[in-house]
Amino acid sequence: MDDEYTAGYREPCSQCSAVDWGITDECHFYCRSCHNVIERTRDVEDTGFVQGGSNKISSIRKGSKKKLERGHIWMVCEGFQFILRNQANALLRLGVSPQFKDDVLCPLWRLFLQRSRLAYTSNPVKSSKFRVQDVNSYSDSAAESSIMSASATDGESNPPSVADSNAENASDYSGSMDVSSYLSARLRRKRSPLSMMKTLALIHLALVWSREALTLSDLLRLVNEGHVPYVNAYEQLPEEMKVVGKDALLFRVESIPSHRVVHKEAQALVLFLQLPAFPPVTCETLLHPELLSLRYLTDTNLPDELHLWVCRLMEQAGMADQTLHTFDPHSCPVLPRYDVQTAALIIVTMKFLFGLDDQTEWNLSNEVGNQSDSGDMFNLRRWYRLMQTALMRAQQRRRQDIARKQWKAKKLIFPKNNGAKRTMMKKKRIAEQVQLCFEKLSSRPAGVQEVSPSSFRFCWGDEEGSDGPSLHHMKLDGVVSQKHNLLTPSNSTYWHPGLKKCDRRRCPSSHYSDMEPTLPRSFVWLLQLFSFLLDVKPSDLYEEVLKVERQVIGTKTHCDVSSRKKKTRTSARTKSSPRTLERTCLTGGESGKTVSDSS
Repeated sequence: MDDEYTAGYREPCSQCSAVDWGITDECHFYCRSCHNVIERTRDVEDTGFVQGGSNKISSIRKGSKKKLERGHIWMVCEGFQFILRNQANALLRLGVSPQFKDDVLCPLWRLFLQRSRLAYTSNPVKSSKFRVQDVNSYSDSAAESSIMSASATDGESNPPSVADSNAENASDYSGSMDVSSYLSARLRRKRSPLSMMKTLALIHLALVWSREALTLSDLLRLVNEGHVPYVNAYEQLPEEMKVVGKDALLFRVESIPSHRVVHKEAQALVLFLQLPAFPPVTCETLLHPELLSLRYLTDTNLPDELHLWVCRLMEQAGMADQTLHTFDPHSCPVLPRYDVQTAALIIVTMKFLFGLDDQTEWNLSNEVGNQSDSGDMFNLRRWYRLMQTALMRAQQRRRQDIARKQWKAKKLIFPKNNGAKRTMMKKKRIAEQVQLCFEKLSSRPAGVQEVSPSSFRFCWGDEEGSDGPSLHHMKLDGVVSQKHNLLTPSNSTYWHPGLKKCDRRRCPSSHYSDMEPTLPRSFVWLLQLFSFLLDVKPSDLYEEVLKVERQVIGTKTHCDVSSRKKKTRTSARTKSSPRTLERTCLTGGESGKTVSDSS
């Protein structure tokens, strides 16, 4: 492709007298033999829609000649350290406490390098051997690379200096020095110790340790909207750190991992790093379900009074204890999913109050609508209509944003093959011209518009641009009543599927796809609403709902089921309330049955 533009220019190079010209990314001519850049620019043809045809612009500028810079020697862990620093700085700009970066993330990164034997160890992982061509000519560049890394990270943890490392040849300075060791057959079998997803897992662990209000779903949402660099994050590396060739296998990502995958990676990191018990997540911590549920109730436009019932359910099930929400290698070895667990608590609470069996909730709505003073009473049917309309608009906006998002990087990772490089440059120019034509033809830009970060998906109120009127002030008088001087739900039944735990070794797949056709539609819709809110799969949220129900109802539902089969089959629906959970745990709870009060 470059030969088409340089064929008419036959002047010899002033440095090596060769006539072999190429074109840089900035459209300047350079000598392929000695990489000498001259100030001549290629002809640029404007393919825009101009009357009278295209305009051809040519210019030759004279000035001082300079050589193309080669870059510095750098290692893969240095590249990931820059990316991790940029991600942390982005969170600091969004309001995260500075202690998150200096006191938590940096020590975690040092510990990870040490445990991975990538740095801070006397027994490092063996890397590929590089031969020395001229040590004296490149030792200054290596030392300068180490200084550059130390100054750019503002005193953060730095891997050992690469001044003692060897270089294969001068052309390899444009790529990382040890990428081949990460792509060896041994590491491919064991998975690479460094990856872009591990940066998100480390940041999530640091956020949980710092007890910041950002959950994993919030972090992934910021990544998806571009506020935290992840996709094509290598573009923000310093110019001296050239990313070429095999570096693309480690640094280039064109998709965002799911909530489950990142949480699984974070759980593996916790065990790998052998971290001690995290700081306690108390009721005053924003990650605790008691406070986090307030945020989700506000976002879903549910009444504020529902929060009291969520807290009541947590206390009844013993889930308010901070030891259940604080990671501890002995008492709580599984890293909690605070966002998914809180959503599951809200769903179980709504099942207790409204039934969500495709019949009870609508009967309660009809009773509320028939009352004369129903103006301030919460009506589930009205809430469903508001939320369904807002949910459909939000899903449409998400699909449009995904369709307009530019996943391809502006800064390409070129292979070391010159022929492949020319092909990539040609495709890049064609893509730029097509996008330019598209922007001129369309009424809106092709790229994703900047969206200010927010903790909420929806906006409720009377202001212009809101998703609908606010229902937060509504009362639950239509679904609760005073009995024995205690507020008790009017709904007298609670249904649940089978709560027996599955053996993951024998049953690795989720049962949600099999159970979904038999579940009530209102319950499935509520799962989909919170799944959209947290950007998780409905099957993951369904599994968390079952975990909450096991803790709320208890494991005694599986005791002596065989002796009560006839009784549970003949009983259709019997009374139950949250304040009699101890007694309801003594009854049967087979799949599709209701939990009843034994009295």
